[in-house]
Amino acid sequence: MSQTTQQETVREDGVIQSVSGPVVTARDLDARMNDVVYVGDEGLMGEVIEIEGDLTTIQVYEETSGVGPSEPVENTGEPLTVDLGPGLLDSIYDGVQRPLDVLEEKMNSPYLDRGVDAPGIEMDKQWEFVPTAEEGDEVAPGDVLGTVPETVTIEHKVLVPPTFEGGEITSIEAGEFTVQEVIAELDNGEEITMHQEWPVREARPSETKMTPREPLVSGQRILDGLFPIAKGGTAAIPGPFGSGKTVTQHQLAKYADADIIVYVGCGERGNEMTEVIEDFPELEDPTTGNPLMARTSLIANTSNMPVAARESCIYTGITIAEYYRDMGYDVALMADSTSRWAEAMREISSRLEEMPGEEGYPAYLSARLSEFYERAGYFENINGTEGSVSAIGAVSPPGGDFSEPVTQNTLRIVKTFWALDADLAERRHFPAINWNESYSLYRNQLDPWFIENVRDDWPEERQWAVDILDEEDELQEIVQLVGKDALPEDQQLTLEVARYLREAYLQQNAFHPTDTFCPPEKTYLILTAIHTFNDEAKKALDAGVPVEEIIAIEAAPRLNRIGVQEDYAEYVEELKGEMTEQLRELY
Repeated sequence: MSQTTQQETVREDGVIQSVSGPVVTARDLDARMNDVVYVGDEGLMGEVIEIEGDLTTIQVYEETSGVGPSEPVENTGEPLTVDLGPGLLDSIYDGVQRPLDVLEEKMNSPYLDRGVDAPGIEMDKQWEFVPTAEEGDEVAPGDVLGTVPETVTIEHKVLVPPTFEGGEITSIEAGEFTVQEVIAELDNGEEITMHQEWPVREARPSETKMTPREPLVSGQRILDGLFPIAKGGTAAIPGPFGSGKTVTQHQLAKYADADIIVYVGCGERGNEMTEVIEDFPELEDPTTGNPLMARTSLIANTSNMPVAARESCIYTGITIAEYYRDMGYDVALMADSTSRWAEAMREISSRLEEMPGEEGYPAYLSARLSEFYERAGYFENINGTEGSVSAIGAVSPPGGDFSEPVTQNTLRIVKTFWALDADLAERRHFPAINWNESYSLYRNQLDPWFIENVRDDWPEERQWAVDILDEEDELQEIVQLVGKDALPEDQQLTLEVARYLREAYLQQNAFHPTDTFCPPEKTYLILTAIHTFNDEAKKALDAGVPVEEIIAIEAAPRLNRIGVQEDYAEYVEELKGEMTEQLRELY
């Protein structure tokens, strides 16, 4: 349930019988599954996860040290919900949507006491409400009543709650209101405020789930060029420690062309969330020029926080994402990492003494992962608008073993797979995405967009690059046995072209102010420049020019500098001309 209504509904119902880490058993508790309860003398928030006779099992979202038998348990009778309304953006929450900055001020300390609560959004702050509907208008659930300037980037749309019946507006007016004040009244007596609550484990309703047709442009060449994800798509980024999962997600959060970013730090190290908090207010949104935090909501449940709250933070994030989707926005959700989420489920499951599945994970691991990723998609909302939620989850397989259960169950669900490679990371090739293991099932349905918005031959250029990289992979096995010089000259040239593809196209410098973001047009031009070198080099080779002379032309190394050029179009045209001229001079 929401923190805003807890004081009105709690009642003492039961007492604690036993405590085992985050799992507490209570007796004589009148409760239903998934009810929120308050445990012990300090009122620690928990959720009912099992009922057997007069024994109720609760997962507690806070540290349970010092909690003992016979302490009271209070049941709210409500499920775990989140507060929805203006103020969600430019905020940072824990796994159950407690605003960490507000709690820090409340405690006057960065270390939070147990049992401390605060609403997810400010209840007393006044917002400027501008109606878009008028008295006498008929409105239905999900319809837009007006707007609020939530941040400099995002206009918050005030919706009729999906649980309302709707009807004729009898009263609506502009002005400054708190989220709890009534902004509109309907003829059936329903009063609408800017504040909504929604259960985190229940998907918000939509009219239709549609096939995505537009890419989520990330500004990362290997992703946009070879393995694109659609708006409303799902992607997994598995990789071992130090291979770049978090940096890849940070790049997506910074530069993806989504309207809203929800970044969920689920069980990862605190310094990674610190980097997000410090960097995002200073970085500019490449689309609007405003601070990135103006379109971002952060949920931080780091590795030192209670394990049970890690299980809820994913649901909190996806519910906030769905709320903005209902307004017609494209939302990108970053979950870092779903492995830590699965480990939290494994710990809770083992304490419940459930029958373990593979590697100790619960038997319902696949179902829970599916529930999460299936809430992503491109939707027609119940108010007739279209919006999307793109879910991108990092996976942290122990030792980089992609055969472990979390990775394998995720692969059955997602349609884009960005496989990070420790060997590439050790060679300082970043993003360390292995192009031989990665794939995207969205490529064919996104090709019409690239053809219309970039160039007609985008699919052909991409396929050429894939074929060269595949051929290089096969040739490398021979090179390791007999050496590069033993290959025919045409295959030596292929290896050289593949090297430029790897270094100039697939590699990208996240810390260079220009190269950190590469628009699709630039991605295409870099590829065409390498293709030009390939075609002209083959003509020279056919004319009898030795491959050593072809490789040694002065212009070719400049391919590696296209990424850092601001005036890239002019640079590429000039470079193509120089390479063509120098190669043709050889014969």
